[in-house]
Amino acid sequence: MSENIHTHKKPDGTEYVHSHVEGHTHNHQNTKAVLNRLSRAAGHLESVKRMIETGKDCSEVLIQLSAVISALSNTGKVILKDHLEHCIVDAVESGDKDAIDNLNNAINHFIK
Repeated sequence: MSENIHTHKKPDGTEYVHSHVEGHTHNHQNTKAVLNRLSRAAGHLESVKRMIETGKDCSEVLIQLSAVISALSNTGKVILKDHLEHCIVDAVESGDKDAIDNLNNAINHFIK
């Protein structure tokens, strides 16, 4: 496997090193934040399960379930933004049309 290491510049001028390994392994700055968001969403979903098991009011359950759905949707937005700013920029620079097609497919699944 070959590794492609390069530098990106954020809009604020901050530069950072980003790499891709053939096969497109993702190492982005938001990985820890995404994992934290997913852990919180999983915890909230467990709370919803307990609410169902203990017979909580359906309205309360729906409100909490809505919060879980929103948390997952917002996590998806962070991943999408990260993908656009890194992977798709790289794909455009290298002429990788498959990456654009894959993004379009992913967006179609994400936004239903």
